[in-house]
Amino acid sequence: MSDNNMKPLVTIYTDGACSGNPGPGGWAAILEWKGQEKHITGAVPDTTNNRMEMRAIIESLKALKKTCKVKVCSDSALIINAFKKGWIDKWQERGWKKSNKKPVENQDLWKELLDAMDNHDIEWVKVKGHADDETNLRVDELAVKASETYQR
Repeated sequence: MSDNNMKPLVTIYTDGACSGNPGPGGWAAILEWKGQEKHITGAVPDTTNNRMEMRAIIESLKALKKTCKVKVCSDSALIINAFKKGWIDKWQERGWKKSNKKPVENQDLWKELLDAMDNHDIEWVKVKGHADDETNLRVDELAVKASETYQR
């Protein structure tokens, strides 16, 4: 049995941006470990804000080279609540259906996110968007800049 204290603690701030929704989108993440920062970003020509929020977390987790204790800080209430309130478990139990019997949107990314989480211990932290959290403001700026890749 592995000891959680032996796993490196990585704090990840993520954000997604979309011009239009759907429209050109970008995602960004700032990974913090032992006082070091790594920034990763990406863009998609036609997407939604929720997809970009999810992509930021997926790519962050994929960037980790070993099993970690991860603190994911996001301003996406949907993603945070899906894990903290157990929505994701209920969706899976119902065959990826919401309580209203409608299919869960973005199932492909939820499944990819679950796979990316597999070896990590994740703590989900809701941060207030566009408020006074400096790192959240910086990651938002990076996501918006990434989304401009496909804007005319």
